[in-house]
Amino acid sequence: MLTGCDVERRKSDAELGLNPQQASGRRVFDYYCARCHEPYSSKDLQGPSLQHMFKKQYLPSGLPANDDRVTEVVQYGKTHMPAFGNVLTPQQIKDLLAYLHTL
Repeated sequence: MLTGCDVERRKSDAELGLNPQQASGRRVFDYYCARCHEPYSSKDLQGPSLQHMFKKQYLPSGLPANDDRVTEVVQYGKTHMPAFGNVLTPQQIKDLLAYLHTL
């Protein structure tokens, strides 16, 4: 029995109110992004937390927090973030953006 553990149970797509595109984007995030970025916490991993990313005016890099800039970072990488433009399809990137907007 675990006591004193502050690990929170992972919520389902339905509990988060995700539509099918957002749920697909969550799966992309889980596979490609979660090892470096926290979605529901303000703490950083290897990369910055993405919680409330689109609610801020700027990304941690100083770029505007909008779909065009985030798409560029995902496709081409930036500083320590690798590029995923040759890995993710355009639809996967759209799905990922839809999910990121829910954070």
